[in-house]
Amino acid sequence: MSMSDPIADMLTRVRNAIMRKHNVVAMPHSKVKENIADVLKNEGYIEDYTVVPEHPQPVLQITLKYMGDRRSQRSMITKLERVSKPGRRVYVKRTEIPWVVQGMGIAILTTSKGVMTGQSARRQNVGGEILCKVY
Repeated sequence: MSMSDPIADMLTRVRNAIMRKHNVVAMPHSKVKENIADVLKNEGYIEDYTVVPEHPQPVLQITLKYMGDRRSQRSMITKLERVSKPGRRVYVKRTEIPWVVQGMGIAILTTSKGVMTGQSARRQNVGGEILCKVY
């Protein structure tokens, strides 16, 4: 069965794993998902990610990051929100890139220079498609 929105599936898997307080979440691998995981790691929202080569398709494993002691453990990710969907793509210019929670969160964009945060897209003077917002 084909999936109509693999990025939304990735975000849903991460959201579900956070609600159940899992340490690791696995999903089918793709380059875009790996690039999103790399942005999340660089921004400090996840611990790490690995690509496990399996047959017939590689698997992307994301290690989630929590703060606090075991009883009052909270995830670094408060909310993951998909913006651009297959039925309605959302493209923005450099000047229209949104600030997420007044700069406390990040918008992840796919641009002509790759997948990056909204802040780095502003610095590089490029716009693109807003994939999701994280805070």
